[in-house]
Amino acid sequence: MKNLFKISTFVLSCAATLAMASTTFAAQAAPDANPIHVDVPVVLKHANVVFNMDHLAFAGDLPFGMNYMHLLADRMKKMGTTGKIIGVFHGPAAYMTLNDKAYDAARHVKTGNPYAPLIAGLQKQGVQIEECAVSMKAHHWGNANLLPGVLVNSGAVGRIIQLVQEGYVQIQP
Repeated sequence: MKNLFKISTFVLSCAATLAMASTTFAAQAAPDANPIHVDVPVVLKHANVVFNMDHLAFAGDLPFGMNYMHLLADRMKKMGTTGKIIGVFHGPAAYMTLNDKAYDAARHVKTGNPYAPLIAGLQKQGVQIEECAVSMKAHHWGNANLLPGVLVNSGAVGRIIQLVQEGYVQIQP
C-alpha cells in the first residue's frame, strides 16, 4: 500500500506539473522566460496508436509507456483528435496487468499491483489494455489473474503486426 501511495502521489504530481506546464505554454510567456516559437505545429485529426509494452522503462517508479499513453490520450482529447490507443503488454512487462493476488505471487511481494490504478486510469481515458496469451502461458497465468477490463490477445507480436497493417503507428517507449 505504501508503494501504491508513492506511485499515485508521483503520478498526480506529474499530472499537475504537466497541466501547469501546458497552461504556461498556452498562455503568454513571462517577460523573463525564454520565449518559444513553434515552427512546425502538430495537429492530429486522427491517430491510431499501439504502444508495444514489452520491456521495463521507468522514470522513478512510473513506467514511461503508461505515462506516454496517459499524455497522448489527454492530448488527443484536448485537440479533438479521433482514433484509438492500445497498450499491448508482453514479455518482461507482462506482469503489470496482473491483479493483486497474482502480482504478489509473480513478484514475490505482498503489496498488490501498484500499477493497477494507472491501468484503471488509462482505461477510463479510453485506452484499450491487452495482455499477451503467450506471456500468460509462459507464466502459468489465466484470465482470472488479470486486472478488470484487460483483454487477452493470442500473441503480442502478431497483434502489433496486425495493428500496424491496419494503419496503427507503433510507439516503443
